[in-house]
Amino acid sequence: MLILSCSSKLRLLEGTLRRGLPDTLLVYGTVMTINPGNPAAQEVLVDSWPEFKVVFTQPCREVALADSDLYTNTHTVYYRDLDACCALLASAGAVNWGQTFRILGNLCPKASGRGSQQLNIYVLSGSTPGSHPTMTAPKLSSLDVSHADLLNGTWSFGEKEKNRKYLATLIRHFPSVCLLDSDGHPVSWITSYPFGAMGPGYTLPQHRRRGYMVMLNNLLAKRLHALGYPSYGYMAIENYPMATSVLPPSEEFSNFKSDSLPACPYLRQIHSTTMNINCRNLAGHKVLVDSQP
Repeated sequence: MLILSCSSKLRLLEGTLRRGLPDTLLVYGTVMTINPGNPAAQEVLVDSWPEFKVVFTQPCREVALADSDLYTNTHTVYYRDLDACCALLASAGAVNWGQTFRILGNLCPKASGRGSQQLNIYVLSGSTPGSHPTMTAPKLSSLDVSHADLLNGTWSFGEKEKNRKYLATLIRHFPSVCLLDSDGHPVSWITSYPFGAMGPGYTLPQHRRRGYMVMLNNLLAKRLHALGYPSYGYMAIENYPMATSVLPPSEEFSNFKSDSLPACPYLRQIHSTTMNINCRNLAGHKVLVDSQP
C-alpha cells in the first residue's frame, strides 16, 4: 500500500482516472478536490504505482476525529481486482475499523465476473451542461457558513449535531449556489460533496413549484463543469420531485444503456460493506437477506 502525496503523481493519477470515466467517477471527483489544495484533508492510497489495481481515498486521521461521524468518514474506491482491493483494505492504516464509515465507489466491469447488466441513466448530450430559460427569482448567491444551521435543519440524513459540522465543511470549501429572499435568507440551495457530486439540495416548502431547483442544479453543474468536474449528483430514489428537477424532459438529455455503473448508490454501499466482510470482517458486520439465492 502506498500513500500518494506528491502533486505530480496526483495530477498523473487524475488524468488516468479521467480517461476511465464514468467507472472512476467518485474517486476522480475526490482526487480533483485534493489537487487544488485539499480543503477536505483527504489522502489517496494505491496498491502500487504507477500501475495500480486499486485507488482508495479517505479523510486524514486529523480530521476524522469523531468515530460515529458517518459523513465526514466517507471513503471512495475504484478497483480492477477484488483481491487487491481486499488486501489494501486489510492493510494497517488503510481503514480505521473502530469508526463508523462508508465506502462509495465502483467496481471495474471487467473485474466483476458478471455479465453485462442493463441500466437506464441520463447524460448530457453536449459538451457542456445545457441552459434553461431565464426566470425571475430572488437574488442569486453562494451559501455562507452562517447558513449551516438552516441546511442542518432540513437535511434528512444522519445525526443533526454531527451533520452541522459536515455541512459547514461543504459550504466552506466546495461550490454551492442559493437563492436569497429580500431579507437575505436562503429559500433554495444546493452544494457539492468532497467527491465532486452535487448535493445536498433543498427548497423551502413555501417556495416550491417555481423552478428554482432546476435553475440551481443547472448553474452548479456549469460551475463544476468549468472546474473540470463531471456533473452528477445523489438523491433518494423515492424523491421524485428532485429527480424531475435534475433530469427534466428535454432534448438535451438522451437515454442510454450502460453496464459500467451500479443501479444506485445504495447498492454500491451494500456492495462495499459485503466486500469488507469478505476480506476479514474486521468491523464485525453480518449480512441478512430475505431469501436465497
